[in-house]
Amino acid sequence: MSIRLLVFLTVLTHLSFSACRVIISLTAIHYGASPFVVGAVLSLLTVIPILFALRWGRWVDRTGVRVPMLGGVAAIFLAMVLGWAFPRLETLFVVSPLAGSGFFLYHIAAGQAAAMIGRPKDRVKNFSLLALAFSTAGFIGPTLSGVAIDGIGHANAMLALSVGVLVNTVMLAARNMDVPGHEISAGQQEKRKVSDLLRIPGFRLVFIVSGVLSVTWDLFAFVMPIYGSQIGLSATTIGIVLGAFGAAVFVVRLLLPLVAHRVDQWRMLIAAMLLSGATLIVFPLAHGVPLLMALSFLLGVGLGGTQPFIMVLLYDKAPEGRGAEVLSVRTWLINVSQTSVPLAFGALGAALGMLPVFWVMGASLLVAGHYAARGK
Repeated sequence: MSIRLLVFLTVLTHLSFSACRVIISLTAIHYGASPFVVGAVLSLLTVIPILFALRWGRWVDRTGVRVPMLGGVAAIFLAMVLGWAFPRLETLFVVSPLAGSGFFLYHIAAGQAAAMIGRPKDRVKNFSLLALAFSTAGFIGPTLSGVAIDGIGHANAMLALSVGVLVNTVMLAARNMDVPGHEISAGQQEKRKVSDLLRIPGFRLVFIVSGVLSVTWDLFAFVMPIYGSQIGLSATTIGIVLGAFGAAVFVVRLLLPLVAHRVDQWRMLIAAMLLSGATLIVFPLAHGVPLLMALSFLLGVGLGGTQPFIMVLLYDKAPEGRGAEVLSVRTWLINVSQTSVPLAFGALGAALGMLPVFWVMGASLLVAGHYAARGK
């Protein structure tokens, strides 16, 4: 498997999945579901991955990436076909966990492939290209889903946009392309514990940095629309401000493969945390749209390039044969934070207003940056 092929497969997979996620939400609303029910359906995307994350990561380590990737894209395709064949609200409670599980499995296997293709020094470039693939599809998928729903209806849109994972299912089934797994004895398998990873020098620090950055990314998408509404911005304007963030992420990830081999990974992460933290401290003090767009773009610059460096640092510190397991732990933490952290910060915002929310986010990044600089 080459990095170009991996990027192609990832664009198609994430295009279908991101479209599926939007269609699930809009279909539930179309059937008259309450906001609580819509939230419950979407939360099912991460329920099964949270329960089985470690087992799947260890499976990828043992078997290689082809079979897990094939299983992942096939699960997403099956979910979308079910959504088309049985267009009812109840069906979404099956479609959501099936699609979420398939994407999680593919995501772990794709990360493993990016880490093992080429030489160790190619990892930053590989992870940067993989992140760019996710960003590209993450923009195209939701856009196409809206157009498809308006043009051919919710159920037919689900079927039409499953073509990406259908193509990948056929390609992965027909072609013998793989990255080998690691043979591990039964004794070694029994001894595996996540707590062992946290005892590795520097590993806990990488997890803390990864967690803070991931939570900040998710929270910004959550709190920015609330803050924008509070200061009187229209939905279109809020979308433009968030679009500035997305544009910065895309630009950074586009440029990162060209300069990745010239930069120090830890210094880049520390700089990103300090820049992002300072930006968030200033953000709730701004009200003009041009300034908000500039700050949003600056935050996107800070956060956009961090994922590839985090992935490389985690993989480089992982014990032999446990790379995918490490990546699955990180993704598990992200899924948990996506489920729980917005609720906590939403309660804080309801009680004290949005300014403390931004300041807590910014202060967390500044403290984490200082901690990372001292612990490097």
